[in-house]
Amino acid sequence: MKKSINAWSVDSKTGFEEMFQQIKAAGFDGIELNVDAEEGKSAHSLTLSTTDEELATVKALSEKYQLPVVSISSALWSGRMGSPDAEKRGLSEKLLKKQLQCAKAFGATGILVVPGGTYPAISLEDDRKASAETLASMKDFIAETGIYVGVENVWNGFFMSPLDMASFIDGLDCPFIGAYYDVGNVVAFSWSERWIELLGSRIHNVHVKDFKRNRGINSGGAFVDLLEGDVDWKAVIPALKKAGFDGYLTAEVFKDDDAMSYTDYYKKVADAIGKIIAEY
Repeated sequence: MKKSINAWSVDSKTGFEEMFQQIKAAGFDGIELNVDAEEGKSAHSLTLSTTDEELATVKALSEKYQLPVVSISSALWSGRMGSPDAEKRGLSEKLLKKQLQCAKAFGATGILVVPGGTYPAISLEDDRKASAETLASMKDFIAETGIYVGVENVWNGFFMSPLDMASFIDGLDCPFIGAYYDVGNVVAFSWSERWIELLGSRIHNVHVKDFKRNRGINSGGAFVDLLEGDVDWKAVIPALKKAGFDGYLTAEVFKDDDAMSYTDYYKKVADAIGKIIAEY
């Protein structure tokens, strides 16, 4: 497995070249970029209006610093894929195509999408049906790109068990639609290694973060730095290996210590992932 980090973890004022240089120097093997909104975007964001020429410029920086862009994420998915509003669903298709365009330009192998999240405006059944229909309508386009589209388990009430997630993926019956599994997002109410066991080879990309429970499951808690929470890495990493996953562990984490510099923070995260890979 290799070390990667999401660009949301980087100081928002840092431009693309400085970001590639700093993340490479910290010891990462790759980076995940994001398609963000035009308003309030960081200095290293992609957007729906990013041109082919701009993508080529970023690709050149990636090659200059030998830090590959391994995947493309986005925060623009909230409630769109399963929305009863045709305009919102149309935007989700545009977003997915943009992420695939970016991934192809960089040579990335996967993108992250988020189904659901429309509840309580509509029923969970309708949300699931509409989300599945949105992805199903694009299966041929996705397959032609050869890029994996990973549905992520997030805190939107859509995937409440690995059985839900596996069933949703299997129902789409597309070899290029799988799971973008987030290790830390289930720890508040479940056990991450059990999700991995059930999802198995459906997992194509992985986010890593850590969560500290107040007591046991369903008792609250908070996201914390890697190796400081209740993720059982001794069980998670073997489970990922058994599932056949040998890709990038992409940190989706955020600096909350004002006394620590960003460069020190990047090194701390890279070292933590390195320890997780080496020891577990």
